[in-house]
Amino acid sequence: MTIFTLWLRQIKRYLRSKSRIIGSLGQPILFLIAFGFGFGPIYQKAGGGDYIQFLTPWIICMSVLFLAMFSWIEIIWDKQFGFLKETLVAPVSRIEIMLWRTLWWATIAVIQWIIVFVIAFIAGFRPVSYELLGLTFIFLAMIAIIFTALGTSIALLLKDMQWFQLIMNFLIMPLFFLSGALFPLDWLPKALSVVASIDPLSYGVDGIRGTLTGVRHFGFLYDFSILFVIMIILLWIWTYLFNKIEG
Repeated sequence: MTIFTLWLRQIKRYLRSKSRIIGSLGQPILFLIAFGFGFGPIYQKAGGGDYIQFLTPWIICMSVLFLAMFSWIEIIWDKQFGFLKETLVAPVSRIEIMLWRTLWWATIAVIQWIIVFVIAFIAGFRPVSYELLGLTFIFLAMIAIIFTALGTSIALLLKDMQWFQLIMNFLIMPLFFLSGALFPLDWLPKALSVVASIDPLSYGVDGIRGTLTGVRHFGFLYDFSILFVIMIILLWIWTYLFNKIEG
């Protein structure tokens, strides 16, 4: 069975699972309504403009980040119940397994991006240029691969689900809130600005915000270069750790 066949089968299964799609969209919709319409007037009075325009790229990145988080849980779950070992002894190379998982989660991220984009469009969001949506897909796929690789690498080192809460509070949430998603990076104090510059999600948010709204902090080329280097490093780490697992 080829990687493409596995990918196509999983996509069909995902699209048939309406409860899974609706469940994964609950949080982005909640944030869009609560923050977009709640903080919108305050943001506008502060001279920031339309907050939904600013917020939508972050919501898209957030949905990808939390989606990648489920891939971490899946690995830990598979390790605890022995499903991972069954996968490793299958007549498929580990590289193929890794590529299939990467392709699968990146595809789900793109599907969710389309749905969230449509919902945001209904709520009032308008992209500055529809011609740049292809570049949005590239940044989105890179974010999905980076955080899937990061999460899976961490999950391969963990032994049980008890560590997950610790990782959520001390890794995911700082990455989430220091990415310039809720507020412009130009407004940050110097110390926090330095911290945000080492947050890989900052470059993903900035790239997607630039393609959708035209507002950029770092620049497309810089965002792409940083994300590409981080993606290669994390994929190498993931491959190394995955090959060390005993089947």
